Amino acid sequence: MIILLCNFRTLFLLFIFGQLSQQYVKATWPSLNSSTIQLLGLFSDEVNASQPSEFTIHSRAMFKAAVILSQQYNITIEGQFIGWNVGQTGGRAIDAMSSTCQAASTSNIVGIVGPAYSRESPIIAGFGERVGIPVISYAATDPDLSDRNAYPAFYRTVPSDNAAATAIVKLFIRFNWSSCIIIYQNDAYGSNGAKILTELFIKNNLIVADTLVFDIATLRMQDNLKNFLISSSTRIVVLWAGSVYTTLIIQNALDSDVLGPHFTWILSSSLPLNSFHETYHQKLIGMLTVEPIPGNIVDAPINTTLLNAAYTIWKQYEPETFPNSGKVNYFALFAFDATWLLIQSLKELCSKTTNSSSSCISFSNSSFCFDRHFLNSELFFNTINNMILLGVSGPIQFNINVTDRIDGSFYYAQNSRNSSNRLNFVPVLKYSNHDGWQEYSEGNVIIWSGNSLIPPTGGAKLEGVKLRIGVIQSVPFTMISTVTNEFGQKTTKLIGYIPDLIDLLQNKMKFIPNIELIPSNRTYASLGQL
Repeated sequence: MIILLCNFRTLFLLFIFGQLSQQYVKATWPSLNSSTIQLLGLFSDEVNASQPSEFTIHSRAMFKAAVILSQQYNITIEGQFIGWNVGQTGGRAIDAMSSTCQAASTSNIVGIVGPAYSRESPIIAGFGERVGIPVISYAATDPDLSDRNAYPAFYRTVPSDNAAATAIVKLFIRFNWSSCIIIYQNDAYGSNGAKILTELFIKNNLIVADTLVFDIATLRMQDNLKNFLISSSTRIVVLWAGSVYTTLIIQNALDSDVLGPHFTWILSSSLPLNSFHETYHQKLIGMLTVEPIPGNIVDAPINTTLLNAAYTIWKQYEPETFPNSGKVNYFALFAFDATWLLIQSLKELCSKTTNSSSSCISFSNSSFCFDRHFLNSELFFNTINNMILLGVSGPIQFNINVTDRIDGSFYYAQNSRNSSNRLNFVPVLKYSNHDGWQEYSEGNVIIWSGNSLIPPTGGAKLEGVKLRIGVIQSVPFTMISTVTNEFGQKTTKLIGYIPDLIDLLQNKMKFIPNIELIPSNRTYASLGQL
């Protein structure tokens, strides 16, 4: 009996340790920073972040998967496999530059994947131009970065906000909305996104009624959100902010009661709806997000062979972070394509210089990052400009005029609604620059604010609003009538054309009138003092 009990305890402990070992499996990516040919990946989380974001985890995993896949495909540069170097930026330009300079000073960095944010990209693009290596971002969407003359070493696999703004304008046209308020974060991404959206609104005879700034340093609005929105004639709000800031702004909107059912919000980033208290869930219904997606969502071709191979590598080396193939952050696919584009361009570059006496990846001799220079930089950039490949996010092709990919600007609109007994974002519309907005699927109708199936008009409504209305006694417009009720009590009542009109409007518009008779000795100039 004692032996059996001991065996039982042993088995129980083994079971517990087994469960713990499965729960706390750590990433075991191979170390590839010993190669003399390296790609630098820049990712937005802090170094040793206690809670790294899904955005960073997935993008970094697909960056590494692309490099390992190149080795599995036996892609070599002058007989050597390509390796990687990873830098964490914390979302700050100075830290992005620090990580880049440190890596370039100690390793043979021949290309940069990243950075993630628009505010980091100009300085890293400038570094790429100085040393002659390409910088390919997977998430920086600032429209100003499209200027090839200003950023000759910069490319991006994510669509520019020029395309996102066009998609939003076409969304307004689809639902016959004519105006909006734009709220944006005060950095390159937010400011330039709001700028291009405003320009396209004006071009399409739409109105930006006003703009409101969210300060990412103080994490506060630069004006009172409630007063700002309620005093506006429009009830459509476009929020141009990253996911972290979007969560803070939406919480502010909930606290100020300027979300559903009175306002319709269109977001440029999704956010975790489960982070809000369930008492707010009804007010969160009806929001839309407009976000970039891979081509297969709109039935455009993608490279499924590469995608499946990359997922297999990810699951092999970091299984604890792999969600499932349908839950991978789409920016991770753009990160893979940025990495794969560099790999294929390096391969093509070195195939053109096989007869040269020097290495195809030679740098001028200097250990200081800013003094290095890639000797074949012009040929390298021309190679990228002429590359045509099918990536995991869709077709990838560039030209010498802009930094954006020629094709592959795809978006979907997600709708916040109750689904599977919980509040979720559900795809309802899909967009390509060829076909415009189309229904995502026949069963996914849009649930608008207030659980309505009818699209909002976009204008302010008076339903439930208390209105103080002043009237002047004047026959036959407004007259005073004495009425005796069933108890013999006499009361006064306003009658005439004006009271009848107010009753008619109240029945139609559902406002709550508080009618006051203006004394006859009042002048029009003094009415504003009442």
